[in-house]
Amino acid sequence: MQTLIILGPTGSGKTSVSIELAKALDGEIISADSRAIYKGMDIGTAKPTLEEQQGIPHYGLDLVMPDERFTVADWKKYAEDKIKNIKARGKVPIIVGGTGLYIDALIYDYHFKGPTGHKIGDIEQKTCSDRKKIKGNYLLIGIKWPTKELRKRLRSRIDKMFNQDLYDEVQVLNKQYSWNNQSMKSDIYEYAWKYLNGELSLDEAKEQCFYEDYHLAKRQLTWFKRNKDIIWLSLEEVYPYVMDKFKYLSKPC
Repeated sequence: MQTLIILGPTGSGKTSVSIELAKALDGEIISADSRAIYKGMDIGTAKPTLEEQQGIPHYGLDLVMPDERFTVADWKKYAEDKIKNIKARGKVPIIVGGTGLYIDALIYDYHFKGPTGHKIGDIEQKTCSDRKKIKGNYLLIGIKWPTKELRKRLRSRIDKMFNQDLYDEVQVLNKQYSWNNQSMKSDIYEYAWKYLNGELSLDEAKEQCFYEDYHLAKRQLTWFKRNKDIIWLSLEEVYPYVMDKFKYLSKPC
């Protein structure tokens, strides 16, 4: 059985389409998002709520506290264990996320020097040189957007995320952790905190957050476009394409 991987830049719609596919294919979802691993960081990392998950099991969320170390090697082992368990129960594993190093570590079976494997430099050179060969049965689907449309999606998402729930989350995180904590630097948390403290206006905070997200999206796309095995589709094309590839497993409506 293939493991399905839905990847793409931040804000591309990976979460919603993966849930629809999981419902149709009797699948279970494993997050490949290096921010969603943190407990208590929900609004700012755009984790799907329990309601949004629609009863689909999700793994890879809320694994550690924001001040705990969790490496690429840790995620790879976790994902491999979950994939094995999901397949053993006759379900379809669906990896969903935009953290390219997580996904590469899995599909190219990176081996790490020492116990952590925190950075690319910790990966054994012989594995890196063999990066072009995917080691396993994976179907990689990338979600593509015209630049102008992706920018619109990111702005819209940021407008919705700057709300009282986010401000409450930021205040709780501030009480529990130092803002020197790397997990809370950059991204929406930093700008929401600056807005709450009067360092930025709301419009300035949103604008700076937008540029942070947009540059993240560009870096993600640059990373993924090195992989010639990714099938790039528009968001509307993903569901019918995957359903055709997995038609032997699809559940009747």
